[in-house]
Amino acid sequence: VNYERWRAMREVAVWDDEGQRERLEDADPDYDLVVDALFGTGLTRPMPDDTDATWQGLMPGPLADYAHEPNQTRFVAVDVPSGMCSDSGRDMGALPAHLTVTFHRPKTGHFLSEGCEAYGGAYGCNKVKIVDIGLSHPPNASYVCLARVSHLNKLSIGHKYTHGHAMILSGGAGRGGAARLAARGALRIGAGLVTVGCPPEALTENAARLDAVMLKHVADADAFARVLEDRRINALCLGPGLGTGEREAALLAAALGCRGEPRPTDDVGRGSPRLVLDADALTIIAREPDLFAALHPSCVLTPHAGEFARLFPDIAEKLAAPATKGPAYSKVDATREAARRAGCVVLYKGADTVIADPSGRCSINSAHYGRAAPWLATAGSGDVLAGFLTGLLARGFDPMQAAETAAWLHVECALKFGPGLIAEDLPEQLPAVFRDLGL
Repeated sequence: VNYERWRAMREVAVWDDEGQRERLEDADPDYDLVVDALFGTGLTRPMPDDTDATWQGLMPGPLADYAHEPNQTRFVAVDVPSGMCSDSGRDMGALPAHLTVTFHRPKTGHFLSEGCEAYGGAYGCNKVKIVDIGLSHPPNASYVCLARVSHLNKLSIGHKYTHGHAMILSGGAGRGGAARLAARGALRIGAGLVTVGCPPEALTENAARLDAVMLKHVADADAFARVLEDRRINALCLGPGLGTGEREAALLAAALGCRGEPRPTDDVGRGSPRLVLDADALTIIAREPDLFAALHPSCVLTPHAGEFARLFPDIAEKLAAPATKGPAYSKVDATREAARRAGCVVLYKGADTVIADPSGRCSINSAHYGRAAPWLATAGSGDVLAGFLTGLLARGFDPMQAAETAAWLHVECALKFGPGLIAEDLPEQLPAVFRDLGL
């Protein structure tokens, strides 16, 4: 249709790679702007080799090498950089742009990223401008949404148990730092009580570092089962600094054995705790098929890419395979498939964190463009995220809602602090973030 419209207005040249290369050789090299409107959202194949060679002739070097230099040529892509799959963000021969202008609404691929070595997704788009062209569509349940914060106010009438009791299990002596970070996150995000459960030999170390967080000694699975007889404990976190030995596998089995309806904050006398599984807990589940089979809808898995590959090796292999056609298999597809297989919410971490539940509901917490938070790439930040998530589960958030809210707040805390961020800083930014939200 567009081709016919252009023909009605003027002569239209047909793209010819050899001819284009000859024109480039004869052209003034000091052009100021290149508009990339060659391939758009309908691309279903990799960039042809000849076209790729022609296109690279326009670009004097890798974009990152000269993007901020004055008087350099600027590249603007229409919809997506040519060679990028708009559905997945996968790089099928894409070359980057300084600015990407898209229409009506952003595409899923704008918020995903293949990695720093590829020019797919947000790394290829650089900046995205959305232009309204007057279209409107009713909401569609199949859309992938951006993660959003849920209602965070506390009731004006209540007590500490009204806001839930979260327990974080810790490893042995010298391995409690990650659990303490998670506990601080759970407390700051509003859990009424937070307890760290640790082996007896780690009690002194943890007691010296914790004040508002309580302590319980959890020597083994039997001791853990006795602790869980306190029906007010309604959210558990296993993984940060836990360890991967026989004791830890038995603790995980005990936690997953607490089946039944989740324990609600307003009726603490029944059900089982909601469960966040991170770090070492994911390593245990990956090697223990019986524990993987015991996962249930009250669980949330929070893998990074390496942990995801251990848990779901076949899915990770599909995601890592080169994109040869569009729509290419994406991180959204992978996370949805993983959530269906596990039977619970999966939060697949990264700058393009993807969260999905077994029904296929999915959201992206994109830390790109104006929300880029590179200082989050620091030891312990994932432990704090696990704590945020556990605290929200204790407060009564459902698993998907808690995962979306925790991921969103995690990035906001990093942005609030800025450069120099370390994991300990993240929970301390929550009060300021809450004030910005009007709480």
